[in-house]
Amino acid sequence: MSDELFMRMALDAAAEAQRVGEVPVGAVLVKDGELIAIGHNRPITGHDPSAHAEIAALRAAAQKLGNYRLPGCTLYVTLEPCVMCAGAMMHARLARVVFGANDPKTGACGSVVNLFAEPRLNHHTEVQGGVLAEECGTMLSAFFAERRQRARTAP
Repeated sequence: MSDELFMRMALDAAAEAQRVGEVPVGAVLVKDGELIAIGHNRPITGHDPSAHAEIAALRAAAQKLGNYRLPGCTLYVTLEPCVMCAGAMMHARLARVVFGANDPKTGACGSVVNLFAEPRLNHHTEVQGGVLAEECGTMLSAFFAERRQRARTAP
């Protein structure tokens, strides 16, 4: 299966996050072409700052596979991972991370910092950005524009 197909699944998960009032970020974890886990943002509804889409997918995959290490797995996420998520991905020993839109405020795959390129770290995950970037970015931009509009018109 293609990167675009799995990113579309991540976009579906992002839409689910948006339906429940969360920032629309979704993630799917794949091993050997098989979907293992899906996650979407839940920090607001879960009152949990660590409840990012990537963390949800990593946790579900680790439970399903019975191991906190996830070698040979690829994580697809609609937004460039933050430092927290990048660290968790490295600890999980992911083979690959594929993201959609860049995050110029907190991105840890090159936009602000690039943890995956840090030579002093002992695990190096392959990273590819920009897969369906326009669709991923548009979903996020529309969400925040709507949120700003609601804030301006709120009594």
